Amino acid sequence: MHRRTLLWTVLFLAGGAFLAWRASLGAGSGYVQRIGETVVAATPAEHAAGLADFSWPRTIGTWVAAFFTLAILSFLYRDNPFYKFAESVVVGVSAAYAMVVGFWTVLVPNLIGALLPEVVQSWAMPGHSPVRDERWWLDLVPLALGVMLLWRLAPKGSWISRWPLAFIIGATAGIRLVGYIQADFLSQIRNSIQPLVAIDGGFDPWGTLRSTLVVASILACLTYFFFSFEHKGALGKVARSGIWVLMITFGAMFGYTVMGRIALLAIRFEFLFDTWLWLIDPLGRRVGM
Repeated sequence: MHRRTLLWTVLFLAGGAFLAWRASLGAGSGYVQRIGETVVAATPAEHAAGLADFSWPRTIGTWVAAFFTLAILSFLYRDNPFYKFAESVVVGVSAAYAMVVGFWTVLVPNLIGALLPEVVQSWAMPGHSPVRDERWWLDLVPLALGVMLLWRLAPKGSWISRWPLAFIIGATAGIRLVGYIQADFLSQIRNSIQPLVAIDGGFDPWGTLRSTLVVASILACLTYFFFSFEHKGALGKVARSGIWVLMITFGAMFGYTVMGRIALLAIRFEFLFDTWLWLIDPLGRRVGM
């Protein structure tokens, strides 16, 4: 335990000294440039040329972002207080941001703006119409449901919140079901109904092969899920080929997901090594310094 404590102490001191050295060279600094009445981000090269000014808010933001990035990545070693702190901050900030966005984009224009349009126009949204709709009283229904939903915070009568919650879940499920049927199910059926022989100004062998392969793969997958007959003989061979098609599809989907996550990781590493520590300069933002 003593050796481990000594090792971590040395690592923290070495890391602090390295960060102090990079900070003395200007690493992690943010700069802004004023164009008329607009303030935009600037590069270190523009600052060195005297065209931009140092910005404390952007510099502090860069260092805070680097701290939270390293705190999240520290979970690769093990669970620790830095990761827990960063996780709590991310969850809290995300919830607060979603609440503020929902208030200004949903509650104010759709509910308060429908009940009190003149107040919303003079207070928050100058472009909002001050004329109240003829059926404005219908908006009292979502207001009542919202109040009933907040009743869950009361010590007694929390059962009242089950009614609006059930309505929200049912309505959302219905809307999403229709959306998924139109976007996924029907579109896939429409794309699978295509001519086997592709003719685009002449016979297209590759297009014909692609269309035939798509239709054959779909039929093989459907055969695998056809359980009215035992999968033996020719039917069993087609069903086994459907398994291969499904495995290839799942593998491609998983690979696509992994590629997306690796891209996000590469972006964070680029932020750490370029924007924060100035160890690399792929965009040439510090050329001429």
